[in-house]
Amino acid sequence: MDRINIEDLTLEEGFEKIDELIETMADGDISLEESFDKYKLGMEILKVCSDKIDKVEKQIEILNAEDISSNEWFCY
Repeated sequence: MDRINIEDLTLEEGFEKIDELIETMADGDISLEESFDKYKLGMEILKVCSDKIDKVEKQIEILNAEDISSNEWFCY
């Protein structure tokens, strides 16, 4: 397997890569060591994807807070 830079993956690419790893592991045609390596890679990808989702959620919260504060004067 080519080594990938997981930080550069989009969320969609990350989830696609995780699906590929799961399929490969489910086939059972690989050694236990290879399965473990794929599991570790999948967990690393999942962590990066989770961090990216958290970052986007924080940005949305900031935008929503700014939107609410900029529209407060309409309530009066």
